[in-house]
Amino acid sequence: MIADRRARSLLVLAVTLVGIAALVGLAVLWPGRAQPGESDFELRVELVKARVVAIDPETCAGIGGSTDAPACVRVTAEVTSGTTKGEVARFQMVGGGIGASLSLGDRIVLSHAPEAPPQQRYQFSDFERDRPLVLLAVLFALAVVALGRWKGLRALLGVAASVVALVTFVLPALLGGSDALAVVVVAAALLAFVALYVTHGVTDTTTVALAGTLASLALTGLLGWLFVRLTQLTGFASEESGFLRATSGDIDLRGVLLAGIVIGSLGVLDDVTVTQVSTVSQVHSADPALGRGELYRRGLEVGRDHIASTVNTLVLAYAGSSLPLLLLFTQTARPVRDVLTGEVVATEVVRTLVGSIGLVASVPLTTWLAAWAVTTRRRE
Repeated sequence: MIADRRARSLLVLAVTLVGIAALVGLAVLWPGRAQPGESDFELRVELVKARVVAIDPETCAGIGGSTDAPACVRVTAEVTSGTTKGEVARFQMVGGGIGASLSLGDRIVLSHAPEAPPQQRYQFSDFERDRPLVLLAVLFALAVVALGRWKGLRALLGVAASVVALVTFVLPALLGGSDALAVVVVAAALLAFVALYVTHGVTDTTTVALAGTLASLALTGLLGWLFVRLTQLTGFASEESGFLRATSGDIDLRGVLLAGIVIGSLGVLDDVTVTQVSTVSQVHSADPALGRGELYRRGLEVGRDHIASTVNTLVLAYAGSSLPLLLLFTQTARPVRDVLTGEVVATEVVRTLVGSIGLVASVPLTTWLAAWAVTTRRRE
C-alpha cells in the first residue's frame, strides 16, 4: 500500500519507537508477586458453589408472630465446592424477590463465613452462571469463525490476548497503587499493537491504521485527563468504588476512571481506523491517478457516514447500561440539569463525550495518514 520506501520507513520507525517505549513501561510498571488489597472480609469469607435441595416456608427471623411479617423461606443446599464441599448449608431468605425465583435443583453461589454463628455461616450470594456463559462464549466463537474464517480466528486470538493483558497487568498494577495514567498509556499502546497486528496481520495497511489509532488514543487520554479534573470527578460514583477504597487504600479511583475511558475508546478506534485506511487504499487502487487531496476527500466522505452511526452507537450503549439509574432519577422528579451534573451521570457524560471526540478525530487523522502513505513518491 505505501508507495514510497521512505514513507514506510518513517511509519515503521514511529510505531516501533512507541512499541519499545510501551515494552519498557510494561517492564517498569509490572506488578510484583505480592497482591495488594487483601481485606479482612476476603480472609474470612469464602464463596462456594451449591445446589438447592429443599425450600421450606417459615417465619422470618426476628419478626415473631406478627400478622404483617413478610413470608420467608428456609433454603437447604448441598455445597459442591470449596473447603466445605459435601456439607449441607441452610439459610433463610425473604420469600419475595430472589427468594421467590429459587427452585429445586438451582445451582447457586453461597458466602461461607466459618467464624459466624452456625445459623448464619451460609448466605445466598448469587446464581451460578458458568455453564450458560461458557455455552454463549462457544456460540460467539463459532459465529465469528464461521463468518470470518481465518481472520475471525485471529480476531478471537486478539480478544484473548487483550483479556490476558488486562488480567495479568492492568488490574494488578492498578490495585498495586501504580500511576493509573502511566498504566493505561502503556496498556492501551500494547493492546493496540496486539489487536491490530494479530487480527489484520503485519501489513502496510495495519501499520497506518495503528499509527492513526495511537495518535487518537493520545488525544483521548489527554482530553480524559483534562475533563476528569475540570469536572472534579472523584471516581466514587458507584458502590464498587467505595468498596475498592475500603479494601485497597492505595488505588487511585480517578485514575481508574481515566483508564476505563481510554481502554473503552480503544475498542471502537481500531474498527474506525482500519476501515478508513482500507477505504483510501481501495479508492487508490481503483484510480491511481487521484491526488492526495481527492483521496482524502473521498475517504472522509465514507468516514462521515461511519462516524455518525458509531457515535450514536456509543451514546446508546452508555445510556442502555445506565438505564436503571436514569429511571431512578426520573422517578425522583429531579431537574434534568441536576441529574446531568451529578457525579454518577456526569461520569458517563464525560466518558461518552471524550470517547466520541477521540473517535471523531481519528477519521480525518487516519484518512490523511493513509492518503499521504499511498501518494508519497520517492524523489530521484
